[in-house]
Amino acid sequence: MSSKLIQLQPHDEYNQSLEANVHPPDWVNPEPSGEYHLVVVGAGTAGLVTAAGAAGLGARVALIERELMGGDCLNVGCVPSKGVIRAARVAASVRDAEPYGVHVPQGVEVDFGKAMQRMRRLRSKISPNDSAERFSKLGIDVFFGKGSFVNDHTLSVTREDGSVSELKFKKAVIASGARASAPPIPGLDTVSYLTNENLFSLTELPKRFGIVGSGPIGSEMAQTFARLGSEVFLFERGRHLLPREDSDAAAIVQKHFEQDGVNVLLDAVDMKVSAEADSRIRVHVTQKGEAKEVVVDQLLVAVGRAPNTEGLNLEAVGVKYDETGVEVNDHLQTTHPRIYAAGDICSKYKFTHAADFQARIVIQNALFAVGPFGKKKASDLVIPWATYTSPEVAHVGMYEKDAVEAGIEIDTYIQPFRDVDRAILEGQDDGFVKVLTKKGTDQIVGATIVAENAGDMISEITLAMTAGIGLGKIGAAIHPYPTQAEAIRKLGDQFSRTRLTALSKTMLNVLRRLNVGK
Repeated sequence: MSSKLIQLQPHDEYNQSLEANVHPPDWVNPEPSGEYHLVVVGAGTAGLVTAAGAAGLGARVALIERELMGGDCLNVGCVPSKGVIRAARVAASVRDAEPYGVHVPQGVEVDFGKAMQRMRRLRSKISPNDSAERFSKLGIDVFFGKGSFVNDHTLSVTREDGSVSELKFKKAVIASGARASAPPIPGLDTVSYLTNENLFSLTELPKRFGIVGSGPIGSEMAQTFARLGSEVFLFERGRHLLPREDSDAAAIVQKHFEQDGVNVLLDAVDMKVSAEADSRIRVHVTQKGEAKEVVVDQLLVAVGRAPNTEGLNLEAVGVKYDETGVEVNDHLQTTHPRIYAAGDICSKYKFTHAADFQARIVIQNALFAVGPFGKKKASDLVIPWATYTSPEVAHVGMYEKDAVEAGIEIDTYIQPFRDVDRAILEGQDDGFVKVLTKKGTDQIVGATIVAENAGDMISEITLAMTAGIGLGKIGAAIHPYPTQAEAIRKLGDQFSRTRLTALSKTMLNVLRRLNVGK
């Protein structure tokens, strides 16, 4: 039985290998082995971590997946996108090599087909980590098919051939994730458009590429395809790119987009699309009162997510849900006390790492907490995120507007990379680290980094927030010179200088005079 999913095109050796790992065509569902301690619906990150962790701690676990194990992250999200982004960064490095004294001959070309093939090869190489075989060897009963609640102690699994297995459970976890969903754009249903679910099946570079939405997916792919050779048109109805992020950070990213040749159309409203006779797509928008039209070869719709609740029969077990997903409390418990949820199906944080740590909470709360004792809270998680443009934008905690809304007075510390030696030497000095602290203290409440490796750098601040380490102590920690992370230490120095009050300066003068005189 082939899964016949569009994201597994082309059907080359690498996608065949991927499928053999994450949805084996010849897989035979096991016979249910009595009542399971835990049945997990969905084998994306949340489901895989829940199943593996619970089984490793001695629980009898069943795992249900209707499509591809590994979920969006492995198959149509983090993994393939970063593979293609890497190719685009190399292309940009070659293009921009001249100032570094590297002379690149004329006529250098980007082979888009080979870049995509490399991505498929590496995705396939990573896929054994999420494979049916691996999880079966961990002692988990892996079932492929559509999971549906029969009652509050039974789940059915229906395969494509119509065969049905019934799984009895003590507790269950809904980890069915979310999928791309298009907004109600007039005419969109008349054209063949892309989402992240079929974008990575492309084998030919679109000459003219339209992208709707400048969130993380839209922004990453806009710059990537421009660097690979597409003429890119990025449509954003908001006032700046990455509308969720710090506007100063977005402005820096936009400048780099324009240097890479991305046509950025902000304040693009009243969008509608129509089909052209040659399979191309005409995009109509209004920008600052002026009507504009752009014809593209492909259109990526990079806005909108919908929870995968269809077919789960949640009504049968009294689990509440709506268009945003399954309702959970702070312990990730649904409205049925023995059914939990984790990941994109219930979280506002649609990140692989957030799903991972929510799964750990579910394991604890579902299997090892007794009444109110030992329960963990999702609200205690400190969740960073990053957008992998060049430069990257990474964030954790509050933005300044969040602090205002919460009535929290803050101090803001900013370190531009133009004053960081390693950034200057790398030619990557266009960015900053911004840290917010509670006013008058060094307690960090939020941070934003704009840098080529911001996604790696944000972890130092995330650790500090998680462990209650203040900005002053970060400044006291020796950082290797020269590194870009030295920017974070410099912010610690900024904070320390604010501690020099008139009284402390007087005391220091007294001590100095005692040691070395006037």
